[in-house]
Amino acid sequence: MNYQLERFLLMTLDPVHIGTGGYRLGRVDNSIMREPGTNLPKIPGTSLSGAIRTYAAYCYESLDCAGQGQASEKTDYQGHCGNGKCPICYTFGSLKVTSENGNQQAYAGVVNLCDAHLLCFPVHSMAGPVWVSTKDRLEDFGFKVEAEAPNPESCLLVNAWAGEQQALNLGWLMLNAHKNGTVGPPNGCELDVNPAWQMVKDRLVLVSDKVFTQVVNSNLEVRTSVAIDPTTGAAQEGALFTYEAIPRATWLVMEVVEDDYHRDDKKPWPVDKKAVCEKREENGKKTQTVQHNAGDSLGETWKKPLDVVRAGLKLVEVLGVGGMGTRGFGRVRTIADWQVAIKSDRNG
Repeated sequence: MNYQLERFLLMTLDPVHIGTGGYRLGRVDNSIMREPGTNLPKIPGTSLSGAIRTYAAYCYESLDCAGQGQASEKTDYQGHCGNGKCPICYTFGSLKVTSENGNQQAYAGVVNLCDAHLLCFPVHSMAGPVWVSTKDRLEDFGFKVEAEAPNPESCLLVNAWAGEQQALNLGWLMLNAHKNGTVGPPNGCELDVNPAWQMVKDRLVLVSDKVFTQVVNSNLEVRTSVAIDPTTGAAQEGALFTYEAIPRATWLVMEVVEDDYHRDDKKPWPVDKKAVCEKREENGKKTQTVQHNAGDSLGETWKKPLDVVRAGLKLVEVLGVGGMGTRGFGRVRTIADWQVAIKSDRNG
């Protein structure tokens, strides 16, 4: 048995909208995905997996290995290559049409991408912008918290950043402020030299779990838009709608499990060159042949499936994830990643 658990620390560069798929009655028309138990927003692993796979395929220049991989009768697209030499299909799985009668051959991937959960949430206060979290939430993700958990009527200003501040408002909510605690990065996570972490840790506020949910859901970004009439190019009457999003500068943690169960002789690593796709015609029908590891240099070497995930995450910072991408939504930056657990048994 071989597996490795890695945690990725993410920060939103833009508001992120992962919709629930329809309208609903409530505070906004288009709400975002939430955890059922806590009612806190999240970025689903399915959204991240689809975006990361597509962007990794961009890097590898094998676009047919991105997306769902469903064959089309109207084009020459025959689905994923399904080749063990392809690092994209090997990492995320594949679905390939194997014959003209529509038979399909599917392979499971070797990485599991979990949901990205909130870690630190940005809120406006009379002392300027602050990042709100809880003691349990930080400790669950490996951060070292030297402080007592605050009660629902108070908040804890860690690292003593607020001077003589005796009270602090978090949006509309005013809490008593105390200063007696520190927060440090997890073991193996090199955050001490990261300027983004230096900014956040010096303006970090801990609240109770009960208050955290209220603070987050009261301070989500809400925007109003109107549908455009395609015939006139003007705003469509009666088509005003509102939607919410996780705001910019929110910190999240995503866990990725690499479960590379294949034998060493079945693995495509290392990969340091892009794929080359050649199109040809056979019997009047277009087919596609993919030559793996035959193109230009990748600029880096992929030594395992987690390297493919990291390559896709680099483009999430540029191309984004989720909806409203053409309206300036979706970019997410990877701040750091660190190993949490590993098991390697070549004879397992």
